[in-house]
Amino acid sequence: MANPLLTLPYETLLENLGDDYYDVVAAATFPQHTLRFRNDRLLPRLGLDPQKVGDDDFIEAFGHFQGVRPFLALRYHGYQFGQYNPQLGDGRGFLYGQVRGVDGGLYYFGTKGSGRTPYSRTADGRLTLKGGVREVLAAEALHQLGVTTSRCLSLIETGEQLWRGDEPSPTRASVMIRMSRSHLRFGTLERLHYLQRPDLISPVLDHLIAVYYPEIDPQGSDRLPQFYAQLVERTAQLAAQWMAAGFCHGVLNTDNMSLTGESFDYGPYAFIPTYDRTFTAAYFDYSGRYAYGNQPGICRLNLELLQVPLALIMAKADLEAGLATFDQHYYRTYEGLILKRLGFTTLMGDLTTDLLKVTLGTLIQTQAGYGEFFATLAHCFDPAWRGDGGLIREAMALGEPWQDWAMLYHQALNELAPETMATVAAQLTAANPQTVLLRPVIESVWEAIAQEDNWQPFQDLVAQLQQ
Repeated sequence: MANPLLTLPYETLLENLGDDYYDVVAAATFPQHTLRFRNDRLLPRLGLDPQKVGDDDFIEAFGHFQGVRPFLALRYHGYQFGQYNPQLGDGRGFLYGQVRGVDGGLYYFGTKGSGRTPYSRTADGRLTLKGGVREVLAAEALHQLGVTTSRCLSLIETGEQLWRGDEPSPTRASVMIRMSRSHLRFGTLERLHYLQRPDLISPVLDHLIAVYYPEIDPQGSDRLPQFYAQLVERTAQLAAQWMAAGFCHGVLNTDNMSLTGESFDYGPYAFIPTYDRTFTAAYFDYSGRYAYGNQPGICRLNLELLQVPLALIMAKADLEAGLATFDQHYYRTYEGLILKRLGFTTLMGDLTTDLLKVTLGTLIQTQAGYGEFFATLAHCFDPAWRGDGGLIREAMALGEPWQDWAMLYHQALNELAPETMATVAAQLTAANPQTVLLRPVIESVWEAIAQEDNWQPFQDLVAQLQQ
């Protein structure tokens, strides 16, 4: 039987833009192909029955890289820790193909660890197995938390030994397929400004609008201002999703920001153990530029930097008007997401502001586990709390500093009708997974793999994250 992954109806929309945006490359060959992860949750979105896609199909398509489509390493630049770098591009990956999902959306299969390209510079174009494991876990955890994110379709161990300065070496190698909406980045347009090629900016934006911004009339005279305004909104919402999830991306350079407003590329990320706005995920972020609490401001700054290439074909006034909406989109989204994590949709008067302020303030004061607090709230919630607020602290084993929070939470419950308590319970369960992906959890999973080649803890953790 034909390999279902090879016979998908691949499209060439990005390829059709022309070779000013990419280089045709070849995949590396690997001495070994061991499938370590396949994301069967994604296959139905592609119109595939997981039962009819074998492990060998994944290895043939995404390990041996069989197929007739050209592989495209995309070109882009970017601001890295505030400094412009014109020597970027896909250095260890390429566009494998684009596929239309059953939902009508266009999805991008991008590789990571598939070998050297013209943009590898001195690097080997490979991905460590630990890096692949970490990205699988990050994407599944973020998806469960409601973050707009790429996800991993497959992870294959390749049998090579790699040397890295930030991992005990030699370390094992892998190649990954990331499924995302698009791989076009802020840096895609920044490169075109650097080259002074405004004629190449419009085709990219027309492609983005036609495929990923269905609310915009692709023939409309105001389509470009609408595009930027919607990108500002999506990026503000994404920053709010990270903050509500307690997620620190770690490296928010402009080449790591998508023109569709999607989160992707998880390197030195971390979920915050406690609510600390100064928390940094990347060990090399010495100044704290990309600290957890700086993420909204950095996203706004990157949108401002994006105005430089866009100004080649757009009016400055339209760009400024679009960016001016960032804060309102961010705060409205963040407020709504934290409310959901507390079990509510809306509250009356100033109660929303008061409850959020006291919740975050007490998390800071007590340094209680951020994810654990919400998980405990979801696990312990009892409709009886509406009648007796004294049960709240007792059930959650909260100390005296939580007294004001418990009183406000009790007040919020009493704003709702008694019959809506089941809805609150369901909302808490949906918004607050019981598994919190902290660094020690990831390290324990990796230790089992590194020392015993035991993949069961990893498989169990993925299953928990996907519940």
